[in-house]
Amino acid sequence: MNLIRKYNVAAPRYTSYPTVPYWDENSFNTDTWKTWLKKSFQESNHQDGISLYIHLPFCEKLCTYCGCNKHITVNHQVEEPYIATLLKEWELYLQVFGSRPRIREIHLGGGTPTFFSAEHLSTLLEGIYRTADILPDAAFSFEGHPGNTTAEHLQTLYQLGFRRISLGIQDFDPKVQEVINRPQSYETVATVVENARKTGFTAINFDLIYGLPLQTAAGMADTVRKVMQLRPDRISFYSYAHVPWIKGVGQRKYSEADLPGEQEKRQLYELGKNLFNSHGYTEIGMDHFALPGDELHTAFQQGQLHRNFMGYTVSHTSLLVGLGASAIGDNWYAYVQNEKRTATYQELVNKGEFPVVRGHLLSGEDLLLRQHIHDLMCTFETTWHKQDTQCDAIVEGLQRLQEMEKDGLVQVIPKKVMVTPEGRPFIRNICMAFDARMWRQLPDSQLFSKAI
Repeated sequence: MNLIRKYNVAAPRYTSYPTVPYWDENSFNTDTWKTWLKKSFQESNHQDGISLYIHLPFCEKLCTYCGCNKHITVNHQVEEPYIATLLKEWELYLQVFGSRPRIREIHLGGGTPTFFSAEHLSTLLEGIYRTADILPDAAFSFEGHPGNTTAEHLQTLYQLGFRRISLGIQDFDPKVQEVINRPQSYETVATVVENARKTGFTAINFDLIYGLPLQTAAGMADTVRKVMQLRPDRISFYSYAHVPWIKGVGQRKYSEADLPGEQEKRQLYELGKNLFNSHGYTEIGMDHFALPGDELHTAFQQGQLHRNFMGYTVSHTSLLVGLGASAIGDNWYAYVQNEKRTATYQELVNKGEFPVVRGHLLSGEDLLLRQHIHDLMCTFETTWHKQDTQCDAIVEGLQRLQEMEKDGLVQVIPKKVMVTPEGRPFIRNICMAFDARMWRQLPDSQLFSKAI
């Protein structure tokens, strides 16, 4: 049987376990979350420091492939009040912490963080720095749009400790760029990359997407050729998530007829992967490739790669604070998500309230499954302990892997599951075998994009 057809089912991306649609919100309340937040802060801050994810949702134009939470506007008067609200939300966290935080990681995501002026980003970050200690090995990164990431952005953020930039490239084919409403020339991208390197940034990531409308093998090969000329340190090679029933009109500028079929999409992935490999990049996790010498590559080789709501990282803190509209926080014991609507988020914070609108307290089983799914995503293997096999969810997961083992996707040996090289493109399916909450509530094909 064709493995692509067999395993190309709706599947989560596993930035968390349980995944957001299966959070048990009935067991969650803000007061209990604050209790666990304080406990996690005391543990994480002392040992590893904490991480911050800051969501900056504004974009001037709608990219029609985008599945992120965003607010489309050309009115830059929104910048200053939003920055002020973020700092007020941070103050709410400081009150719960009760002592000065030690920051190991910051990531600015969006939306388009470079929608904001360099001056306003400086106001935000300096406001946070005044109330915290920055660890010597802190890792700061931001997402930049090649069309509006200026030399001033780069210089300002570099002075504030940022050394990593992720650029949304997606595809260099003009026809694809037009249909997804993301026009940007190779020369524009090359200028940003050159400026970033001259400024001193040491890690440059490109986001690329396969499976976009009107994408062809020839166009993909040309895109990768241009990417190789700029030679980013890392490449994120994502599968396009076609979920117009969730994202509305944005993904209806084109029809399903414009999308590559299952076999074509798989060929686009294999083409990109093979070209990356031939140019010295190593697959280091789901959708990610890196050059030797890059920190993510080193962490993968040493079995120390970590994954959270920000993606793969070398910084492992058990507390991730999410600031901003729709931002998700993780204190290891519980997840929380902020109000998605920007105006409502600001109203809540300005009234002195945490803007948290949903959450999940992890059970003992959740924590066990979370660790195994995390290990599979980061190292392509996970190791069992005797007590793990006494958990029904683990036993059921191993039973689901039997078919995948017959198909050569995994190798199950005593106390260990290993993903084979052939199984790496199916890592989401493999993790899904252990997704006890999803199986108990029956998988819903309308919740997730296809696995492949």
